[in-house]
Amino acid sequence: MDMSHLTGLSSVEPDPIYLDYNATTPLLPDVVDAMLPYLREHFGNPSSRHAYGRRAHDAIERARSQVAALIGSDADEIIFTSGGTEANNLAIRGTTARTSRRRVVTSTVEHPATARPVTWLEQQDWDIVRVGVDAGGRANIGELDAAITPATALVTIMHSNNETGVLQPVREAVRFARRAGAYVHTDAAQSVGKVPIDVRAIDVDLLSIAGHKLYAPKGIGALYVRRGTVLEALSLGAGHERGLRPGTENVASIVGLGAACVIAQHDLEQQGVRVRALRDRLWEQLTQAIPHLVLNGTVENRLPNTLNVRFPRVSGEALLAATPEIAASTGSACHEGGESASAVLLAMGIPARAALGSVRLTLGRPTSESAVDRAAAALARAWRALARE
Repeated sequence: MDMSHLTGLSSVEPDPIYLDYNATTPLLPDVVDAMLPYLREHFGNPSSRHAYGRRAHDAIERARSQVAALIGSDADEIIFTSGGTEANNLAIRGTTARTSRRRVVTSTVEHPATARPVTWLEQQDWDIVRVGVDAGGRANIGELDAAITPATALVTIMHSNNETGVLQPVREAVRFARRAGAYVHTDAAQSVGKVPIDVRAIDVDLLSIAGHKLYAPKGIGALYVRRGTVLEALSLGAGHERGLRPGTENVASIVGLGAACVIAQHDLEQQGVRVRALRDRLWEQLTQAIPHLVLNGTVENRLPNTLNVRFPRVSGEALLAATPEIAASTGSACHEGGESASAVLLAMGIPARAALGSVRLTLGRPTSESAVDRAAAALARAWRALARE
């Protein structure tokens, strides 16, 4: 799939170069092809016992195995959800509903899909400890160790940050949690399909997946629930998804998620190397053209596709407005608003005024060398024009 841009993204002609893959990804052609039979002819209810229902049921179970294979779990440990947000809510609120412990440990740079359920618990008089991050955007391991005590019910820490791409110390969190007898959940929405993940190796109890971050449809996701993890359903209904997520399954989208996971597993390493090289090419060209450009987050230990950069003397919003040739963002697409400094960057100790100059540039499967070169040139031109004002 060799595309330098995606059609239909904007009224700007030609269509802008898409550098916002951490916000969402397009459906791969093979994913669409896998879904089409379940949108056209295979319409049966998976709970029905006749042939129509069995076809749908079998498709779901095949997809369940495909998702499980990508993350190294067993198929019966995969629960399909409407996306990463529901998976996070089910993990966080579902585990804490069945324990006498009253502490949750998390970080200061979590996505709202994790931070909001944790805040809800705090409003129910739970003890919430939010561990800070270092200047590179990684959760402080010493603080994490001190925060996890025998009173801790759950540790929830993202696998990688959606804004900076920085990989978080999940393995260390698991080690501390095992000592205290606490569950560990990780929001891996940005990581699955970009870097290798083996739930057995990292030893987490729960892991969230969002389909639209790995070239599957929006509105579908999954939660890995380690066998033996005690979890309470948030919704009441019939016994779908082991009784943890009632409601007739979204068969076509589940099939699409399974197909996307097969593709990701097939060429994960190859795509990682290719996209990392393009990301570094973009960074090199920008640093050559723009003095005092700064990388937000660690140089190593981050997603291969993510580049969060701080442009001197300009606003990130103004810079993107001046480069209609590019579709990118200044932070997480899930919580963009007015021009205010990113909470993630502020947590890293970056001054608010400097943080406002940040832009997140994220690459994907369709990104080409020519697209990277044109994007770098456009950003440099816009920066020079704005910096002179």
